[in-house]
Amino acid sequence: MVEVRVPGPQRVHTQGEKVVQGDGSTVAELLEDLDRRYPGVRTGLFDGSGELRRFVNIYVNDEDIRYLGRLETKLSPGDSVSILPAVAGG
Repeated sequence: MVEVRVPGPQRVHTQGEKVVQGDGSTVAELLEDLDRRYPGVRTGLFDGSGELRRFVNIYVNDEDIRYLGRLETKLSPGDSVSILPAVAGG
């Protein structure tokens, strides 16, 4: 199992839970598992073509998956995954 920290906008799908558990050997598999457990989770994370939205940041053990293997980043039991919306401001 992998611990997943869920951002506020996605908590509507997790019954308000800030942290949930999921399974998968990669980030992609984990997100698919989360969508099975919590239908609708993927909706805000992916665009119409199935690509991760550019304003969504995912970290595995505090490492940005963009610098690892992106959605194919490998996961191990006990890993911590954080899904964070990008914050912009001026």
